[in-house]
Amino acid sequence: MSSDSMDILRSTAFSFPAIDNHAHPLLNSQSRDKVPFEAILSEASGEVALKKDATQTLACYRAAEQLAEILEIEKNQDDLWQKLKEKRDSIEYEELCEMFMKRCGIQSILLDDGLGGVSEWAEDWKWHRRFGCTTKRIVRVEIEAEKLLLPLLQPLLDIEDRSTLPSAESYKRLLSTLVKFFGQLSTSLTNSALDPEVVAFKSIACYRGGLNIRTRSALSISITDSEQSNMHGVVESLLQVLWQFKDKGIIRIAHGVINEWIIHWALRVAGECGIPVQFHTGLGDSDIPLVHASPAYMQPLIEDYPQTIFILLHAAYPFTKEAGYLCSVYPNVMLDFGEIFPMVSGSGQRAALREVLELCPTNKILWSTDGHWHPESFYLGTIQARQALFDVLSEIISAGELTETQAVGIVERALFWNAERVYKLDMIPNK
Repeated sequence: MSSDSMDILRSTAFSFPAIDNHAHPLLNSQSRDKVPFEAILSEASGEVALKKDATQTLACYRAAEQLAEILEIEKNQDDLWQKLKEKRDSIEYEELCEMFMKRCGIQSILLDDGLGGVSEWAEDWKWHRRFGCTTKRIVRVEIEAEKLLLPLLQPLLDIEDRSTLPSAESYKRLLSTLVKFFGQLSTSLTNSALDPEVVAFKSIACYRGGLNIRTRSALSISITDSEQSNMHGVVESLLQVLWQFKDKGIIRIAHGVINEWIIHWALRVAGECGIPVQFHTGLGDSDIPLVHASPAYMQPLIEDYPQTIFILLHAAYPFTKEAGYLCSVYPNVMLDFGEIFPMVSGSGQRAALREVLELCPTNKILWSTDGHWHPESFYLGTIQARQALFDVLSEIISAGELTETQAVGIVERALFWNAERVYKLDMIPNK
């Protein structure tokens, strides 16, 4: 069967309502120039890597042609990317957002509003409802933990110089702080999980040391008075956070054991309250230790929390096969296939989607844009994902390995029904 005859699949792939299960807020109009436009294509660091190298990729060439069509710019120009930037800068910001967001066919967006810069530069998550979609929040665990820990560090600033071991009294104060902190964290996460506007937690452990998170037994996690001897490692981690705070006036929890404990608290609360936990896996910026970005490292953690739903984000690219394997053998693991649109070339997107479908059950696949900052990121993330779904599934049908009816069901589940189920959204597709 040729792809030209697959009218039902084509119509479904390109027009079925979608739930964007992981995205970030758009910039506000006053801050529209705060983040380089090239950020829709790459998370590279530095002027050269982002503005010069990223614009020389196949992903950029393709995106430029697709955006030029909407902005009504002549295609096939050597300086097309620059022309795009000039044209979009000449359009009123709200008009620009409407132009791209309303073309997506997104019925609901689940927004992680813990991305750095969001509170200063971006719109509130509810603001995005103006595009005809519902919105819900995703709570970023590490950011909530930092908010709670910050005021608790203030009374500890007089602790001895780091060149000496803390005195018995200082150690006791640090221990007391940790008991208080984890108590507050448990309460805060529970309140968030019970909030009807919150549908998931999100962890950036991948950025804060990697996904090789040890199990509960390996960490001997406890904050009871009778077992505080188990907390030596986390006390040392807290001291590192404190020294950073004293030196730089900032708090960024990226200090080994304390990060692991925070993840365990979140997984426990999520399992008890029945909400999933999203994990950044694979594709990201230079902060990520790539060797520890594979979800394969998470296998013991997944087994540690069989009642908690794990959602592996970004197709775990380039570790997609590993992610698909985990989904195939653990009932509590699901796989998102976002961010590769538009950051990976078209052929790379199709290859990644084929790897997703190699082993991952089709009732465990979720779609997202990972849209962030600029409305074009949502648009490209949508149209390219729809194209990839059609291209890959039509090939499989042509090979005689799938019926068109089955393929239509896969598209509907990937774009809508799987996310509706796992996040308990109580929605039906718009007509």
